[in-house]
Amino acid sequence: MFNPDRNIVLLFTTRTLRLFGYGFLSVILALYLAESGINNFLMGLLFSLTLVGDAGISLLLTTSADRFGRKKTLIIGAGLMMAAGVVFILTSNPTLLIIAAIIGVISPSGNEIGPFLPVEQAMLSQLVSKDQRTGVFAWYNLIGSFSTAFGALAGGFLAKLLQSRGMSPLDSYRIVLLGYAIIGGILAAVFTGLSRECEAVQSAYPDAPRSRLGLHKSRDVIFKLSMLFSLDAFAGGFVLQSFMAYWFHVRYGADEAALGSIFFGANLLAGVSALLAVPLAKKIGLIRTMVFTHLPSNILLILVPLMPNFPLAISILLLRFSISQMDVPTRQAYTMAVVDPDERSAAAGITGIARSVGASLSPAVAGALFSVFLGAPFIIAGGLKIVYDLILYRSFKASNVSDEL
Repeated sequence: MFNPDRNIVLLFTTRTLRLFGYGFLSVILALYLAESGINNFLMGLLFSLTLVGDAGISLLLTTSADRFGRKKTLIIGAGLMMAAGVVFILTSNPTLLIIAAIIGVISPSGNEIGPFLPVEQAMLSQLVSKDQRTGVFAWYNLIGSFSTAFGALAGGFLAKLLQSRGMSPLDSYRIVLLGYAIIGGILAAVFTGLSRECEAVQSAYPDAPRSRLGLHKSRDVIFKLSMLFSLDAFAGGFVLQSFMAYWFHVRYGADEAALGSIFFGANLLAGVSALLAVPLAKKIGLIRTMVFTHLPSNILLILVPLMPNFPLAISILLLRFSISQMDVPTRQAYTMAVVDPDERSAAAGITGIARSVGASLSPAVAGALFSVFLGAPFIIAGGLKIVYDLILYRSFKASNVSDEL
């Protein structure tokens, strides 16, 4: 596909480490909070504030990364990841956990959070040619999904193993949190190996007026995309991976090992689906690939809580994951294709922050809904995502970028 240089190898390594850590934590995070005495509503509120904090930190870091330094931005993010893990280990006090979640980097979804993805996207876009970009993003997402899968499997089985040897559930979850913090420290060390080739290049439009958010000629299209991505993420916030794990635990009594296995399989399928997006996008374009694969996955999401038993619910969930991520590399490639090289960190950051803001508003609502009807978050999420797909297609079908593949 391409001949990776040292920087690309390092970026794929950091992606692997980080997503393993997110998956490792996500399976037990809601269980840890419940075991600590935090109720469903407060748990949802904490997850919401986690994503609010992520949006604020990411806005600050990513919109200045091209000027401040991309490598330094990533090292700071890794430090915040480690710090959040340490605080979660040391206390169960809701106030302190909320503060740590706002300032630090904790992923309740098992997916990307913090400044990492936007800055790494900008680096990769710069390090490869435009015809390689979608393929590189597909492999990048495949690696991430596989890492999340193995992280979820490892976290669930480690907690179960420790409990089988006499450790309390709460203490077993703290061991997993310790692993998460250590991964943050390793991540910071690996980022120090990136070279100056990863830093921003000079603008092709040096005299263009630049906003405080780091954009110039691409401002309008990025803001429009950001609004749509925010709606999609708002819907996704109802079904964070930690929430889905908690749902299977409450609805069917699934233990930590079973939950790890479920999301191991789900994330493996998600990774493969991201890779399959490449040949499809070459045929029908980026926007059509995003929409035509996302719509059926959202119908399947609505069906999950309507299944009459555990095996069917898992089967529908896994089927949904098998096509759910085909829009991700195409979305990333499209965003990078419509901006100038020196806008890439800012563009990826702003669209990523929009997603974080959208996602931050829904977990508190989802937590409250769990006490009313367990399946409501799945149905609401799927319905809103379908609305997003239809608006996206109507708004951008005329600019169906296909020559950037």
